[in-house]
Amino acid sequence: MKIAQVAPLFESVPPSGYGGTERVVSYLTEALVAMGHDVTLYASGDSRTKARLVAAAPRGLRLDPSGPDWIVMHTLLVDRVVRDAPGYDIVHFHIDTLPLPLARYCARPCLTTLHGRLDHPDVARLYERFPEHPLVSISAAQRRPLARANWLGTIHHGLPEDLYSFHPRPADYFAFVGRISPEKRLDRAIEIALACSTRLRIAAKVDPYDREYYRRVIEHRLDHPLIEFVGEIGEHEKNDFIGNARALLFPIDWPEPFGIVMIEAFACGTPVIAYGHGSVPEVVVDGVTGYVVGDQDEAIAAAKRIDRIDRRACREEFERRFTACVMAQGYVAAYAQLMKRPLSLSA
Repeated sequence: MKIAQVAPLFESVPPSGYGGTERVVSYLTEALVAMGHDVTLYASGDSRTKARLVAAAPRGLRLDPSGPDWIVMHTLLVDRVVRDAPGYDIVHFHIDTLPLPLARYCARPCLTTLHGRLDHPDVARLYERFPEHPLVSISAAQRRPLARANWLGTIHHGLPEDLYSFHPRPADYFAFVGRISPEKRLDRAIEIALACSTRLRIAAKVDPYDREYYRRVIEHRLDHPLIEFVGEIGEHEKNDFIGNARALLFPIDWPEPFGIVMIEAFACGTPVIAYGHGSVPEVVVDGVTGYVVGDQDEAIAAAKRIDRIDRRACREEFERRFTACVMAQGYVAAYAQLMKRPLSLSA
């Protein structure tokens, strides 16, 4: 197949640091190339790929000192992709709702993977206006607010099989990885670790809009000798950071669409203790790859018995369900399904 992958322009593909969607686009693109498909990646010019790269911006917008307007840049991106569409068999967007007005006039089949939460009422209104646009969800939980949308299927995220290595013998600490924000509930993770008298290592970033939350709720909790704040880490550092942990703590308080850090942990053999919101019950097999909990008492009890989880089983579950190859196979099936449908260019 000739496939166009259309990535957000905020970060390079893959990103140098935090950037979940861009990472997934990278893993999918490289897996499709390895399968023998002819792939073109529309992304920022500082991206790295074995596909043909079309630079839709000189560099990732977040790090561009010139401060380009992200709406303008993405509008130009969509216009270019739709103009180029006759050269592809399928066009795969990863840029949320931005392509909807032009995608309905595209000369080739288009689909969008939605990477974020969908429970805002305005989102439902939008897809009522564009009911024909094919969508892929990243978890069954993510799509529940849009039950009547044009879903092609649910395809879980995947990682390259050799990206992380199996760590059979952990050190004596818990890990927290991600953003410091109200919905990620680092405060809960700290409470769990202290209740277990176990060190907590925190690899996280603070976005500008979360700084007040960080100062008010989190900062004073970092003074305890069992708590170590490392800051944001890159992909190459995660292998040992997550892999050497007794468990990854994921005590979220929001409808998580997927939570890629959970499968990063599985790839290392590290079990996960997570609140059962959003995708968590789909991703974590309770009692096999970790524990799904409902409150702090359950979370603390789970953390105290985490050594009962077989770390080899965590790695095996990753290899069975969450590799980039498995993800790419799911998308190839979705592409084939979509290409069988008659193409409609009606408004």
